[in-house]
Amino acid sequence: MNQRLGILGRKLGCTQIFDDEGFVHRVTVLEVGPCTVVDKRTEERDGYWALVLGFEARSSKNMKKPEIGLYTKKDSPLEKAGVTPKRNLREVRVTREIADRWEVGQTISASDVFESGQFVDVTGTTKGRGFTGVFKRWGFRGASRTHGSHEYFRHGGSIGQCMTPGRTFKGLKMPGQHGNRRKTVQNLRVVDVQGEKNLLLVRGAVPGRTRGLVMIRHAAKKAPVGP
Repeated sequence: MNQRLGILGRKLGCTQIFDDEGFVHRVTVLEVGPCTVVDKRTEERDGYWALVLGFEARSSKNMKKPEIGLYTKKDSPLEKAGVTPKRNLREVRVTREIADRWEVGQTISASDVFESGQFVDVTGTTKGRGFTGVFKRWGFRGASRTHGSHEYFRHGGSIGQCMTPGRTFKGLKMPGQHGNRRKTVQNLRVVDVQGEKNLLLVRGAVPGRTRGLVMIRHAAKKAPVGP
């Protein structure tokens, strides 16, 4: 289990930058944080250590009374810390050492967690493409388009057997819903951290649409570096 700190952000789009040696780097720009610690999970109370992070302000106009009470109830931790309602809440599993560094009401920014040269894992929801065929969904090459082929070009071919085992296996690649799934891209290198603008530039592609919500964590398969 990856118990390294991560924060929420939004994908702004792709661009390219040049380094000091003149090499071009194709990067994705992420608006990361600032995130507010809304709650803490402790091993004594909950059986594990975690931080509940809130991202982006939310109007109380459409909130239910129990939700508003979390932020306005007298003597509550959020009311004492002056935390305002948040639109997005996510729980991030961490170690005890990391949890002890943060208290309810504190703000976590990009520069507090990441630095240039690190590797990160980015989780987001891929673009939904609706119901698609096997060409677009799985990359099939289709049937042979030679003499004799008739109305059979973009099909997937046989899906079962005649006698043994005489059925269609589960998980067979067929037409269906494409995209709109949670996906994680691992080991993206951080090219630049612009703390004053809350921007993170990572090399490579990030799942999701523009302005899509993403979670950025320290890479699970790389040794931790920096904050």
